[in-house]
Amino acid sequence: MTKIDPSHTARLALLQATLPHIPFDGWSSKSLKRGVENSDLPKGSEELYFPGGALEMIEFWNAEMDKVVEAKLAKLNLKEMRIRDKVTAGVLARFYAIGPYEEAARRAISRTALPDGLLLGPKILWAASDTIWRAIGDTSTDINYYSKRTTLSAVISTSLASWLSDDKPEKNKARAFLDGRIENVMQFESAKFKAKKRLAKLPSPAEILGGLRYGRRRRRRRH
Repeated sequence: MTKIDPSHTARLALLQATLPHIPFDGWSSKSLKRGVENSDLPKGSEELYFPGGALEMIEFWNAEMDKVVEAKLAKLNLKEMRIRDKVTAGVLARFYAIGPYEEAARRAISRTALPDGLLLGPKILWAASDTIWRAIGDTSTDINYYSKRTTLSAVISTSLASWLSDDKPEKNKARAFLDGRIENVMQFESAKFKAKKRLAKLPSPAEILGGLRYGRRRRRRRH
């Protein structure tokens, strides 16, 4: 049985009450206060549940969307899917989680571009890409862990801009753009894998240097 967290419930309620005001007042203290007014929460709740203000709410909203992605991917038969299809499904789930609040998402991008939000934008992208990779079964712990998430963060960032600028319900242009970016990632991963295999067949620098050093000594002893 899942234990209910009253604080999380209140934060979620305040987020839902605030999102409709973002297109008019942006991600600001004014929007948060209006959200409180349109909820069952007492006055001043925005300072209690989001002491970090609008930026904290943006981060919370994105964390909630990551949960949606996990739930969506958990319902798919991932074992029967190619990696590119898994990644695509994860990114699309992330974008569809925005729902009717695309203007709020645009405003969030603008808000995190301001000096006090510069660290939050990359943090959100990393969390989103990490959520997708983990949900589709990635268990890498070496340099691949970082390269996969860095690359996917870039894909999400550029594709999100395309998604939010595509005003058609079908999002055909945005989906085509995403497919192109995913293809780039797959080509990069394939090239990296081939390079790794070739390098594995080569002798290590230590072996080469050792052979040069000790090989000479052996030849001298024969004379």
